[in-house]
Amino acid sequence: MRIGIFLLATRFPRPPETSRRAAGESAPDSGDAAALTRTVEAAVAAERAGFDDVWLAEHHFMSYGVVPSATLMAGHLLAVTRRVRVGTAVSVLSNRHPVALAEEAAMLALLSGGRFDLGVGRGGPWRDLEVFGTGLARYEHGFAESLDLLLAWLRSDRVGWSGEHFRFREVPVVPRAPVPPPVTVACTSPATEALAAERGLPMLLGMHVGADEKAAAVARHGLPDAPHVSAHVAQVADTREQAVKTLMEEMPRWLGPGLDGYVPVDDRPRPARDPVAYTRRMCELHPVGSPDDCAEALVTTVERTGVRRLALMVEAAGSRAATLENIARLGEEVLPMVRAAVPAEAGRDAGPAPRT
Repeated sequence: MRIGIFLLATRFPRPPETSRRAAGESAPDSGDAAALTRTVEAAVAAERAGFDDVWLAEHHFMSYGVVPSATLMAGHLLAVTRRVRVGTAVSVLSNRHPVALAEEAAMLALLSGGRFDLGVGRGGPWRDLEVFGTGLARYEHGFAESLDLLLAWLRSDRVGWSGEHFRFREVPVVPRAPVPPPVTVACTSPATEALAAERGLPMLLGMHVGADEKAAAVARHGLPDAPHVSAHVAQVADTREQAVKTLMEEMPRWLGPGLDGYVPVDDRPRPARDPVAYTRRMCELHPVGSPDDCAEALVTTVERTGVRRLALMVEAAGSRAATLENIARLGEEVLPMVRAAVPAEAGRDAGPAPRT
């Protein structure tokens, strides 16, 4: 059983002056520098609070997340922590050369003593495909080849390649991690679930679906004992009413502008998403409430899905102070109840043991 935090590094809108003073903020909790600093502080706080993992999102050209390289941020966090594993959730393979990403992953695994996890995903049909020159073809048809090349690089001494999207003569793998970092695949469709299963890789299951949908994904994948990861919004308060009120007031403020950053690379329509309705849905699906409410929701997810790695998005309340308080309370009041209710099982935790 491993419980981690999931950090978007969202750029929060500047709150009204009265709200900022009431929250005790001495400086505006907005802007890119504030988002990046808060991400580092949250990772350190998570280790102190007893979490096992820190997962980092990667986005381009949007306020939803200001980390364009999850591996670069992971390297920084691995240097300022000592115990937690740090993973990408996810590095977008449609934008990257698989060899370059594999080289970075191997280097992080070596420098951290094996504390790095590489999560990868297809991404979306967004304008970054145009900016980086990888194009729609890589997004629509190249994910399997990209994943296979990345895995071959991580597991080999020398690699040459002749495929539809990549072609090069054999070269040595440098640096090479004797124990490659674990690879997890973000899955939002049965096709990607099957692709991950064929390669024996675990899935990262997102916040947009509940426990029943995640259980169905695990069943389709067919490897229930794989170290799958389940992502959740998590917000603890004295009561469920207080937690829901906080998210309904604060989350749409940053979620709305963030979702507007998803701009298609072509003229395909992008379904509009109501940030208020989406926030309400998150409150229904996820551990939002009192410590007992949060623990019960997480234990229910584990029991229904069999997934024993959880990644909790802790920034939804929209400020540095609220994020750090949420991490501290989850660590002190929720994690012990979840761990007591879900006994450890030999062989179920993923990856090499973290170095202390």
